[in-house]
Amino acid sequence: MKFLVSPSNLKGEAAIPGSKSNTTRAVIIATLAEGTSVIRNPVASTDCLTTVEVCKQIGAEVELGEIWKVTGHGKRPKIPDDVLHMRNSGTTYYIMTATACLMNGYSLITGDYQIRRRPAQPLIDALNHFGAQVFSTRNTGTAPLVAKGVLKGGKAKLPGINSQWLSPLLINCPLGEEDTEIEVDNLQERPYIELTLGWLSRQGIEFENENFERFKLRGGQSFTPFDETLPSDWESACFPLVAAAITDSDITLFGMDTQDYQGDKVIIEILREMGADIEVRDHGRGGIRVRGGKTLRGMEIDCGNIPDAPPILSVLGCRAEGKMVLKNLGASRLKETDRVKSIHQELTKMGAKMEEKSDTLTIYHSDLHGTLIDGHHDHRIVMAMAVAGLIAKGTTLIDHAEYAKISFPTFYEVLKGLGVQIELIDRLEE
Repeated sequence: MKFLVSPSNLKGEAAIPGSKSNTTRAVIIATLAEGTSVIRNPVASTDCLTTVEVCKQIGAEVELGEIWKVTGHGKRPKIPDDVLHMRNSGTTYYIMTATACLMNGYSLITGDYQIRRRPAQPLIDALNHFGAQVFSTRNTGTAPLVAKGVLKGGKAKLPGINSQWLSPLLINCPLGEEDTEIEVDNLQERPYIELTLGWLSRQGIEFENENFERFKLRGGQSFTPFDETLPSDWESACFPLVAAAITDSDITLFGMDTQDYQGDKVIIEILREMGADIEVRDHGRGGIRVRGGKTLRGMEIDCGNIPDAPPILSVLGCRAEGKMVLKNLGASRLKETDRVKSIHQELTKMGAKMEEKSDTLTIYHSDLHGTLIDGHHDHRIVMAMAVAGLIAKGTTLIDHAEYAKISFPTFYEVLKGLGVQIELIDRLEE
């Protein structure tokens, strides 16, 4: 499928769906609890529906609807009778690899072609150090993986460039037989770890966090059923917020909370510092209003804690005076695609002036023109390029539009409802 986008301004109000990161953690933790949990404001994104299907394979009973009810059967899940297929969900892939190590039996874990190229060796090494048996079938440190428990405990070191190697251990090791200690070297993506630790705290899990450099987790603990309302997704909100800031627009978004753990809430401060007109009511819970048409100034942004933001920040940089410098991009290169390379490639097609180095991306004020865009089967690239189409001369055609549903299932409807000239088409007419 494709998005066909024409220059547009935005006007009106919209609600942002629930957080993908929180929904994934909620479903897995509910699966490992004994009893029925209630998840309010979940996001029915492709990734989160994949999480549901995988958790059902290991014994969870799930009732979907406006609220989700998940009944789990404790910290020793059922050994799956088929392959655990993660589709395109990296978060599910990494967490469930550790969850599979709670079972005294073998699990085969795989995913789509992007999952099968994402590195997992540091997580594999840590799990093996903690008494599990995990290996890559191709001996490449990538899926397909075979995993077997039972997870015990111990001490291990972990590189900090990818939080998705640490969160699985924080979630699953407290359910292991013995205490666990994890030393982390130069942690990146810290807000995702804060989000995970928030779940552990609310579950009453005992742990020690020594300045995000060392974590100690007592073994033999359990999760309990819960009833929680999840915050809306800041990563999704970034797209309409930036779209409004770079056009002559006036929108208000509802459902956000600036006091939430999610790191991408920093988009508010970034836009303010660049000169955007933003009004935040009651920490975002009363709505966030953006009035576009203001002169924006380029700035330097450390993306170490916001690895999903570089694609949309690159589009923002095309509209800013001077230059935008994005730095600390290592984690962003380890996602569904090398997002630094992908966004550089696609924006350059549209006429953007950019310089890519190993750990920085510099974007200069640029006049864009519409063209055919490769979405790289990456939801963040697809959505960022759709926003770029709003300020491009002519029309922009973005391939792989269906991937927006990976994280923001109502992306098309939200933009359409705000007045964006965007169409979803199956193919080009002959």
